[in-house]
Amino acid sequence: MSERTVFAYFQTPDQAKEAVKQLRSLRLIDHAIERFDGYAGEGIQSLDTLGGTITGDFKGLGYLTLGGDFDSPDAGILAASSVSASGYSSGGPENRETGYDIMLVAIVEEEDFEQADRIVRELGAL
Repeated sequence: MSERTVFAYFQTPDQAKEAVKQLRSLRLIDHAIERFDGYAGEGIQSLDTLGGTITGDFKGLGYLTLGGDFDSPDAGILAASSVSASGYSSGGPENRETGYDIMLVAIVEEEDFEQADRIVRELGAL
């Protein structure tokens, strides 16, 4: 049997997880959920590690606010000039990011592709 790949972009990880839950009713072969953005690295992933900001023990604003891990100080400085890093950009409820930065990749049997596509779209995917 042949396989098809569904690429779906969501606003929250919970939406993607719900999609996977519903896709399991089909012949789901494999899946992955990833967060992506325009900056390299993971940066700070936990509020527990923000204590270094008091002592100045962090790589820069882009590391803190964008989750970037930059190869050179110049790249970090350029990323920190982004309105997303400074906090002067907002949108949506509670000033949260409103973009579709969660990607679900699901591999299904070809016969289930249209139904899988319908499921992710009904859950808000692009």
